[in-house]
This record gives sequence, structure tokens and C-alpha cells, in this order.
Amino acid sequence: MRSESPRLPVRPRAGRAVAVPAAARGRARRAPRAAWSVLWVVPALVVYALFTLWPVVHSFGLSFFDWNGLSDPEFTGFDNYVEVMSDDTLRDSLWHAAVLVVFFSFLPVAIGLVTVALLTGARLRGMTFYRSVLFIPQIVPLVAVGITWRWMYSDQGAINELLRAIGLDALARTWLGEPEFGLAAVGLIGTWIMTGLCMMLFLAGVGHIDTALYEAVKLDGAGPIRAFFSITIPQLRNEITVALTITIVAALASFDIVYVTTNGGPVDRTNVPGLLIYRLAFSRGEIGLASALAVLLGALILVAVFLLNRLLRTDDE
Repeated sequence: MRSESPRLPVRPRAGRAVAVPAAARGRARRAPRAAWSVLWVVPALVVYALFTLWPVVHSFGLSFFDWNGLSDPEFTGFDNYVEVMSDDTLRDSLWHAAVLVVFFSFLPVAIGLVTVALLTGARLRGMTFYRSVLFIPQIVPLVAVGITWRWMYSDQGAINELLRAIGLDALARTWLGEPEFGLAAVGLIGTWIMTGLCMMLFLAGVGHIDTALYEAVKLDGAGPIRAFFSITIPQLRNEITVALTITIVAALASFDIVYVTTNGGPVDRTNVPGLLIYRLAFSRGEIGLASALAVLLGALILVAVFLLNRLLRTDDE
């Protein structure tokens, strides 16, 4: 038998076109577009780096120094962090911020879900009016909100006058001036502010739920309450995650409402990290200590948001 010689690859002749796969041609066309897309993003990245990333990095560096903003900074290592965790006022401020999460986040989300269930279930006329009224706190400046509620909480304010009018004089008190009620009173202001935002997010989400799901559970004999827990809440998982993220960040980074209403009093019972960072940096000139507290606050926010997204993440994500 005649042995066959190995077949050598045939080289294309000069001037002869070589077929290029369609996928390779597509990648070649997309490469210049991707390069131009990056160029369009560069200005926004520069602004973000200058006004967001650099201040964060700079604050982290300052947290290791003792500096009053004028003289030369002195390196102190982790002394500022130790002081934050050992000082009762600074440590308690982190706890106060965690308590405000209940009022700024959990209560508004719960009230928003119930409100959406009532508005959509009752099919009330004039839904735009109800949405506008409940969303008003979001468009009013927080300083104006704080001043208004400070008057309402005063001894002769609307809340105490209402209690006296219905015969509950014993419950009337200066709510913001009492250590036992000051933090809760401030927290309820946050509840009033954030409820409208949560309601609007949930109303938008309900509009995208397939009505066939409600018809199916209705045929199975389920009532409105079971349909709410079996259909509405699971379908609003993404909206609930967004609402909790926004409100938790607002609670932990709260400053405006506390500054206007109580300024941290009475007897430091409403101090929050944002307010103490302001005082340490601009009143006492302890830039390093303020930076350390800011870094811990930022870390607390990141951990809270990370855990929240992990807990509420769906199986298909």
C-alpha cells in the first residue's frame, strides 16, 4: 500500500480574500465604540473622584493624626479610633443612630406597605391627590420640617393642645426636652418624612404586578390579606430593598433634623454621629477625631447596606 503524505495547510494566495467569522467582525466594530464610550465617561469619573473618592481617602488618612486644622498634624496611629470607642458620648451616638433606623426605615416601610395596600385595595378616586399629600414631606426643606415639629412638640404646641383637648392632660410634656422621649420624638419626625418616599416606591412597584396573580389567588379562595402577603410583598422585594437602603442611610447619616430640633440634647440623649462630626471638626478643632468617627460611620453604613442586600437578594439574582 502507498503511504499517504501528511496534508500541509494551504496558504492563501496573494490577493485572495480570506473569510473572517462574523463574530470577529462584530468585535472589531465594537472595539472603537467601546473606546469612545469610555471617553464619554471620563469627565464624570474625574468629578466623582475629586469630590467623592478623594475626600473619603483624605478623611481616612486624617483619622490617624491629631490635627486642629491649622498647625502641623501629628501622627497618633489608632488613638482616635480608640477614643471613639471608649468615649461614652461618641460611642452612644452610634447607638442613637442605630435606634433611629427603626423610625427612619422600618416604620416607614411598614406604613408605606399598609398604605399602598389600602389605597390600591379600596380603589379610591383621586389617587393623585392622596399621593401628593403623602409625598409632601419629601419636597419640604428639612430645616423647615424641623422648625415646624419643634413648635408642635413644645409645651404649648399642637400635640400637647390636642392631648389636653381630649382630656389627656397627664400625657402633655415637652417631648423634645425630656431625656426619655427626645430620641423617639426625633425619630417620629423621620418616620413622617420617609413614609411618603416609601409609599411612592411601592405604588410604582404595584403598577407592574401582573393582575393575573391576584385573580389566581382569588380563585383559590384567598382574601385581601393573604393576597397581600403572598403576592404583593414578594413582588415588591426589589422596591423594599431600595426603600430600606435609602432610609437606613438617611437614618445613620442624619444631621439636619437633630441639629434643628434638639442640637443633641437633652443631656446628649439625641446626639448622632453626623452632629458630633460637625462639632468636633468646626467647633473643637479635632479634625482627626472627627475623621475617625466619620470613617466608622461610613463603615457602619456599608456593612448595613451589604447585609440588607444579602438578606433580601432573590434566588435568581
